[in-house]
Amino acid sequence: MFNSGRMMAVMKARFREFYRDTASWSWNLIMPVLIILGFAFIFSGDKNELFKVAVLAAPGSAAYEMDFLDTKQVRFIDVSDRDAAILKVQRHQYDMLIEPSAEPRYWINQHSANGYVVEKLLQASASPAPPLFKRQLVDGQDVRYVDWVMPGVLAMNMMFSCLWGVGWVVVRYRKNGVLRRLQATPLTPLEFLTAQVIARLIIIIVVTTMVFVGADLVVDFTMRGSYLALFLVFFSGAACLTSMGLIVATRLKTEEVADGLLNLISWPMMIFSGVWFSMEGTHPFAQTLSSLFPLTHLVEAARRIMIDGAGLSGVAFEIGLLSGLTVLLLVVCARLFRWS
Repeated sequence: MFNSGRMMAVMKARFREFYRDTASWSWNLIMPVLIILGFAFIFSGDKNELFKVAVLAAPGSAAYEMDFLDTKQVRFIDVSDRDAAILKVQRHQYDMLIEPSAEPRYWINQHSANGYVVEKLLQASASPAPPLFKRQLVDGQDVRYVDWVMPGVLAMNMMFSCLWGVGWVVVRYRKNGVLRRLQATPLTPLEFLTAQVIARLIIIIVVTTMVFVGADLVVDFTMRGSYLALFLVFFSGAACLTSMGLIVATRLKTEEVADGLLNLISWPMMIFSGVWFSMEGTHPFAQTLSSLFPLTHLVEAARRIMIDGAGLSGVAFEIGLLSGLTVLLLVVCARLFRWS
């Protein structure tokens, strides 16, 4: 039978273990701030990237017969959502959006230097014929790379803390005989696992809040959306990632094997979840693989809140998905868990 008193005792012991390890929690605070400062410095100069033009047309249509689409040094990205693409033009994430339909038109940001250049390229490709596209102007502030990468850095720091802070620690408990001693108590696997998840969630939220406030004081990043929505996204994401760490810890007996498996899980997520660069325009297989990772949905939801100003309804799908996956993983953990 589930007993909250036994679970609270395990949680208190976990808290004491965490705050006594000053080197660990200090690094959890300092590392993400150093990463953010590094990227803010590296990308503080002039942008030196390819032009990015979104194309709102189906492959094989007449739009793909345009000479403009053969322009070198321009990266063309197929899109299907006009409103989302226009928003990215406003944020300077796309230099132009073109829609070669029955009434062809294009959108540029009137404050974008890249948009001005791409517009001239589009007009030159139609010369000497008269312009075919109707010009649409949008307005919006540029999104610095540090603003764009900030949600990913916060989520990545949470991922490492969740996976190693639970998965590696529980395996160490098993190796050192702690779990074997707990097995002799009335404590059940579900109580133990629930205590580990809740304790780690509280630690993660406190540490992430401190990093969030500290980084904001240093680089003054963008936060346009709901703080409540951001909290729920990070809370559900941390719960899901913690449950993934517990899956690794259910049977393993050595920290070396656990460390290898945790790296096998974390590195693909860090590369393919859009933490450092957008997955738009990448290989379709890479995009499909990205959609399978919880970190992808966590980063996308946090970015939508912080940059695009989304509220709770705008990220409800991601919160529900991460929460449902958490429940599923905890049930699997309780079934597979072994004390020794």
